[in-house]
Amino acid sequence: MKRLIQNISLLLTVTALLASCHKAVVDRTTLYPALAPANIDLNADSWKPVLIKDASVFNVPAPDATTSPAYVADLNEIKAYQSKLTSEQRATIKYWSAGAVLRWNEILRDLVAKHNLPPYQNADGTYPIPSAANPFAYPLFPFSNPPYAARAYAYVSAAQYDALIAAYHFKKLYNRVAPYTFDANIQALVPKSALPSYPSEDAVVSGATVEIMKLLFPGDIDYIEQKEAEQKQYRIMAGANVRGELNAGESLGTQVADVFAARARTDRAGKAIGTPADWAALQTKTTARGETFWLSQESPLRPPMLPLFGKVLPFLFDTLTVAALRPGPPNATNSDAFKKEVAEVLSYSENPTREHQAIVEFWADGVGTYTPPGHWNAIAADEFVKQNYSEVRWARNFALLNMAEMDAAIVCWDTKYFYFNQRPTQANPKIKTLTGIPNFPAYTSGHSNFSAAAATVLSYLLPDRGSKFNDMANEASLSRLYGAIHYRSDIEAGMVTGGKVGQYAVQRGKTDGAGN
Repeated sequence: MKRLIQNISLLLTVTALLASCHKAVVDRTTLYPALAPANIDLNADSWKPVLIKDASVFNVPAPDATTSPAYVADLNEIKAYQSKLTSEQRATIKYWSAGAVLRWNEILRDLVAKHNLPPYQNADGTYPIPSAANPFAYPLFPFSNPPYAARAYAYVSAAQYDALIAAYHFKKLYNRVAPYTFDANIQALVPKSALPSYPSEDAVVSGATVEIMKLLFPGDIDYIEQKEAEQKQYRIMAGANVRGELNAGESLGTQVADVFAARARTDRAGKAIGTPADWAALQTKTTARGETFWLSQESPLRPPMLPLFGKVLPFLFDTLTVAALRPGPPNATNSDAFKKEVAEVLSYSENPTREHQAIVEFWADGVGTYTPPGHWNAIAADEFVKQNYSEVRWARNFALLNMAEMDAAIVCWDTKYFYFNQRPTQANPKIKTLTGIPNFPAYTSGHSNFSAAAATVLSYLLPDRGSKFNDMANEASLSRLYGAIHYRSDIEAGMVTGGKVGQYAVQRGKTDGAGN
């Protein structure tokens, strides 16, 4: 497995070098094939949604009659496009035909990476805080650090899933065939599907996604809406949907997104930054236990990252379960066990190997990246492509994965700030990391929580992969020890709690009616 990771790292490095010289190879995702589901999952309207209760309460009026002038005009719009498609338009069709859920997940990962940049300090040595109330002022909102990113992935994926369940209700209600089936003069430029075409599943996905992304990334609304318009145009050009089907799908997706947006505004994430009084109380509480409290090792000292994120409302269980999942305390700083752990980290710091450094770099996922949850989304996407899933199953599987990632972040951050313990580099200044020092306490390891949760869910969804995901999770966790960022106990405890969170998602998957 380690050799595989090294080979992948080398491949990505070579690809990046080639990309700098030749733009044609920048987007490796164009290699994804067109979505051709092995099973259209026609019964998905009976699957258990995340938030919505009854799809019939949403407003999706009956489609225009196929004999109406409006429908004929919609068909003619397709024919007009197909009579003079440009090479650029054909490339757009090829890109989006890989699937709406896949492509929007990629777009979300890109936005997370773009905004995963901590603000620079003020002249007086303090740090400004991004504000959702004033997102265009410096520092631009958001700072999409790992907890923020995990929450973003979860809300988008869960909203997509619920929107598609609702769409299936109306698809079966109205039972309209696709334009390429209705009119022999229309070409099918994507694989044909027997799934009813009203409302459009692609537009349902984009309608839900765009509304949630606007909330999460308000500074990128123009870009998000441009991608939505591109996706709608692709469906028309491909002969897969008429404009009326797209408008209905977009409207339905937006209505479902409103349900999730209402939850997001009240899930306590907006208060996760805390106040100076909260930060001081953490120090006082830790000192009272006879422990050394964590300090930022940046200069000037940066405030702790989202110390109240452990109070955010989870998706898979209640807030009491967050406390119940919290592991016991780390080794006391005056204990022999702690001294041994510090010595082990120092040994890795002073004796790095090329193999360990490659592993550290592959799993680093620090500033300017799509974060550890995004890394697991990328891994999942490459695996899901091989399965020929329907859009609704793509969405369901990403929802299970990302709700687990968000809830793992909540449990992990609850633990980090409950114990507020120092990192190895603080315990022994001789310790130098192979990558940056995260701006939050050590216990437990975020990488371990995220990775164990993801591996648990993916192993359930793809049991034929054997130990592949668990092996990757173990390596991701150990990368933090190899990099001198975490003690071994941080990793071991994080793997346990992350696995427990993942099991909540697995249990939901076993009872949601979708099967495996």
